[in-house]
Amino acid sequence: MTGLALRSLRHRMTAQVATFLAVLLGTTLIGSFATLVETALALGPAAPDRDADRETLIIMGAVVGGWGSLIVLFSVASTVGLTAARRAGEIGLLRVLGATPRQARRLIRREALAVAVLGALAGAVLAAGTGWLLLDLLRGHSVSASVEYAAGPASLGAAAGLVVLTSVAAAAVAARRSTRAPAGVTLRDSDAETGRMRWYRVVAALVLIAYGVGGGVVTITVTANSDDPYAAMQTSGSCSILVGLGLALLAPLLLRWLAAPLAGLITGLGGQGAGYLAAYNARRRAHRLAAVLAPVIVLTSAAIGTLMLVSIDTRTLPGGTEDSDTINLLNNVVVGMASLFAAIMVVNAFAACVADRWAELRRLWLMGATPTQVRRSVMAEAGVVAVVGLVFGALGSLATVIPFSVARDEGVVPDAQLWIAPLVASVVVLLTLGSGRFAARATMRTALGEVRRPAT
Repeated sequence: MTGLALRSLRHRMTAQVATFLAVLLGTTLIGSFATLVETALALGPAAPDRDADRETLIIMGAVVGGWGSLIVLFSVASTVGLTAARRAGEIGLLRVLGATPRQARRLIRREALAVAVLGALAGAVLAAGTGWLLLDLLRGHSVSASVEYAAGPASLGAAAGLVVLTSVAAAAVAARRSTRAPAGVTLRDSDAETGRMRWYRVVAALVLIAYGVGGGVVTITVTANSDDPYAAMQTSGSCSILVGLGLALLAPLLLRWLAAPLAGLITGLGGQGAGYLAAYNARRRAHRLAAVLAPVIVLTSAAIGTLMLVSIDTRTLPGGTEDSDTINLLNNVVVGMASLFAAIMVVNAFAACVADRWAELRRLWLMGATPTQVRRSVMAEAGVVAVVGLVFGALGSLATVIPFSVARDEGVVPDAQLWIAPLVASVVVLLTLGSGRFAARATMRTALGEVRRPAT
């Protein structure tokens, strides 16, 4: 199985490149923050004059980096799970030929392990450099200019190991789902998305949403009256991320519920055939398109929530002090890095989701659809994902915006800079539609090439 796994990698390069990039970027982001923690521990308790520097680095690396790591690990797991789930037909064929379910699961796990190890090693090397740049950004502002970069194998190895374990675990879960049914059923239904969401996924989503909403309630009822001006930020700052992650876990259900109501809108924009195909495929492929929808929801929720939080904090507690400048810097850094990672994951997941659909798109072309009509149907699917992601991402951001705005005496609706939400929405729409267009054009080239290739 190990030899077969390694040989099969080169036959599905698009999917494996998507997984490799997810692991590479995930390790780089987590490792960058982890190096700050190791640098802080290297200062040692024997230097009492460095207590403030040590505390800032630990907060930056462990707390802020920890919230960013949730987004990273969720996105990595989604991409790896999508790549493994797409192989249900191939796994069914292997089982028909005599492979046992255990052998099939072992094949998927070892492929994921091989790609994850390569991506994690490359990401650890990059994290050594990006961690130094992150510390250099803090020197002279949040920490002393004399603080030396002291990260090494401990932090980088821990980051790489965490991402590899997440990747293998996600592949194992997807492999088990692909081999649970009898071989004939798996082969016949490989393109159908008829499976129900597992109860533990729904429970995890409800827990995250409840925890995020609960943090908002605590902000309004308790920390709003605290003497510490940043107590409200501590309890509400992460709420949009938590609720966004919870809604992202429910992405397959959200697509199934909202694809049909959106069909009318998409029909008017992309043509009747494109709208029908988009609504149909969004329901039938909900689990696969959920890998694209999830980072859209998290990106929208985290970006709007954190940027509005910084905006409210700047108005109600003007900067200029060491604490305010440091906290706003931390917020801007985490929203920038997390948003960049989520944006890359949107492009990555869409490419992985559409890459193996060339046979389906080829059949549409053979039945009379023009290449433009086929591309429009994929673009319409991207429109469904963008609209659903914006709606629920914006709802998730309210878990931070409303409680913090009330705590800072601005009311339910902040007093200014409401243009932040439309700006983020515009960027997300352009990113999602652009990803869909790029993936559709690349896949159509493959489909038409297979059709026009002369027989030998």
